Amino acid sequence: MAMQSINPVNGKIIRTYKEDTQKALVQKIESAEKAWQRWRTTSYEKRAQHLLKAASLLRQQENELVKLMALEMGKPLKDGAAEIEKCALACEYYAKNGAAFLKDEVIKTDARKSFVTFQPIGVVLAVMPWNFPYWQCFRFIAPALMAGNVGLLKHASNVPGCALSIEQLLLKAGFPKGVFQTLLIGSKTVNKVIAHPLVKAVTLTGSTEAGMRVAEQAGALIKKTVLELGGSDPYVILEDADLEQAATVCAESRLINNGQSCIAAKRFIVVKKVEKEFVRLFKEKMSHKKLGDPLDAQTELGPMSRADLRDQLHRQVLENIKAGATCILGGAIPGFKGAHAFYTPTILTGIKKGMTGYEEELFGPVACVITARNEAHAIAIANDTVFGLGAAVFTKDIAKGERIAREALQAGSCFVNGLVKSDPRVPFGGIKQSGYGRELGSFGIKEFVNIKTVWR
Repeated sequence: MAMQSINPVNGKIIRTYKEDTQKALVQKIESAEKAWQRWRTTSYEKRAQHLLKAASLLRQQENELVKLMALEMGKPLKDGAAEIEKCALACEYYAKNGAAFLKDEVIKTDARKSFVTFQPIGVVLAVMPWNFPYWQCFRFIAPALMAGNVGLLKHASNVPGCALSIEQLLLKAGFPKGVFQTLLIGSKTVNKVIAHPLVKAVTLTGSTEAGMRVAEQAGALIKKTVLELGGSDPYVILEDADLEQAATVCAESRLINNGQSCIAAKRFIVVKKVEKEFVRLFKEKMSHKKLGDPLDAQTELGPMSRADLRDQLHRQVLENIKAGATCILGGAIPGFKGAHAFYTPTILTGIKKGMTGYEEELFGPVACVITARNEAHAIAIANDTVFGLGAAVFTKDIAKGERIAREALQAGSCFVNGLVKSDPRVPFGGIKQSGYGRELGSFGIKEFVNIKTVWR
């Protein structure tokens, strides 16, 4: 069996990779366990040194890593550079703070001494997507390895070059052989890895459907999972919002990674009184992005990662229009030569309950505008979804915005007058069908440890 890396700009094969055989797969799992038996006794100081070296190498190798992202999944160079820097920051953050996060916690009881200690659990499988091929991995790698675990990466099949480059970078950073390995396997083989008795836990970032399958398999074996799944993030624009600011932020969020992000804004819920002006400004901001080759430094929007995903998105757009929505921008496959997987920034208005744009996640540069009667109605619409990853509210009344973010919006991350994003310093994850568990921050490093009570 083989997997292919295909350039989404022109559909040409970049390279073909041979998949791991069953024998090679078992050998990798067994070598991971052997590496863990040594790695788990390595000091926090030594682990931190390797993470700091990895951060340095990420910056040194930025140009080649960014180019690889552009070739394999279409990310523009500037966006790729920002992603690599974020990975480096995560490595530095856990190198500097990991030991403190995992410090024993003494608890007063009737024992002579009682405390909680945080011990690594072993081999963790990471199933990762293509949309942020380095960041999604490093936000797992940095805390997991700092905690003393070892990792196996099953990356998306369209970014094998990125996957292998991560393993090589970590080896160069001094991590012992076997502490982090890339598995060149397809999605149908994941269940075999989960079932292996040496694999203790699984983390997955991907679709809700993929999360359900992994959760079912791991749950049957009583193995811990952390799932960061799909999202249909609502951005609520209230009557007293700064509409210029709101339109700018909303356009930026909708077009992050060409709209291919779980936490990109998807549904724009606007109070009727300001809808007309907001839509005018929003259309203006969405119209000015330069579409083109991601290897061109001037490009702001590259192609979608695959032509089949572009075609699926276009079908969703047409379904909304057929159901009564109005397309006021885009809604078409570009006609220029070589537009293999491109899609134009698109705005649909008149979205109502029951339509695809209201119920489903549109994973691409398509914005769905929903009209709300008032603030209460807008919040109700925002929460009327099976997803719960991120949300934002726009208002000049900061105290009201904070109250809405804290108490009213049902999501794992809620922002006031800003776009939803992840940051190494704060926990990240969702509720409902957007998953469970948390990555990043002090919470993320404790997901894959044995929280052990010691009493004497």
